[in-house]
Amino acid sequence: MLKTLLLAATLTAGNALLVQAQQPVRIKAGISNSVTDVGFFIADRKGYFRREGLEVELIPFDSGARMIAPFASGDLDVGAGGPSTAFYNAVARGIDVRIVADKGSTPKGRPISYLAVRRDHVVSGRYKGLADLRGMTIATAAPGGVMGPVLDRALILGGLRAADVERVYMGFPQQAVALRNKAIDAAFPTEPFVTETEKLGFITRFQGDDELYPSHQIAAVIFSGQFITGKGDAARRFIRAYLAGVRDYSDAIEDGRLHGAKGEEIVSILTQYTLVKDPAVHRAVRAVYINPDGHLNIDSLRDDLESFSRDGAVEGRVELAKAVDLSFVEAALRQLGPWRKSQH
Repeated sequence: MLKTLLLAATLTAGNALLVQAQQPVRIKAGISNSVTDVGFFIADRKGYFRREGLEVELIPFDSGARMIAPFASGDLDVGAGGPSTAFYNAVARGIDVRIVADKGSTPKGRPISYLAVRRDHVVSGRYKGLADLRGMTIATAAPGGVMGPVLDRALILGGLRAADVERVYMGFPQQAVALRNKAIDAAFPTEPFVTETEKLGFITRFQGDDELYPSHQIAAVIFSGQFITGKGDAARRFIRAYLAGVRDYSDAIEDGRLHGAKGEEIVSILTQYTLVKDPAVHRAVRAVYINPDGHLNIDSLRDDLESFSRDGAVEGRVELAKAVDLSFVEAALRQLGPWRKSQH
């Protein structure tokens, strides 16, 4: 086993020296500016992309659904967002986009998003539990986005129907503004926006998505078909660099929080790259779960696709096997080996 790991490390180092001697491959990657983008941020800040011979431009979007058009036009190589109806409809229309790695799921105790309700509704008694969502205007990031099924489950638990609430759509930073201005009643923002908005005092957080939809595959790394076919080797190198970043994040987590010197390094990176510039907020955020081996929750993807299809939101038949490509993670793991928490 030791010889195998040493050989893998030697091959990885040799590949890194080889790609550094070549002209860097330019890659455009869409991000949502949430904590689940942390693997991208670390790989960029700590030079893991450069080590793999990649020059990565990180381009912010307000949701993963907004990345589909740039994928189709060839203006985006990589996306970091939720597997939405826009993604599956693109697959149904023959646009070659594929989910390739985990970017965030919700095992128990590791929420990514929360039900956030205006604090004045809580103080007045207007909101006491999920049944009180009736008649409220509730924001999620985009029509057909991955938070839609989370809201659906919250309504079911509250004994409500879809028609009992009004849904509106806006990006996570805009949700915070709308809650503060009382333009909406509740929302499902992701971290770090939940903690920042709560700290400002105008929302109360309730159930996390780990309670409402346990083990939900809420975010994924997505590749365009053009990137895969035209820059296949660079795509494999991208996943290696990305997983190196995710593993640094995983190493920094103790008891669900960023901890110690490693944690402070990640806090510094999140403060630099996200829209939330207060380090105290990032220290307070419960660490999200991103699989350090890149594995996806295929059952969750299948459940959401079936739900979207039943609702008529997916226009055509989509085979999940054609929308997911596990080969890039498998190739990376052959060189990196399985993750083991670093003690250094």
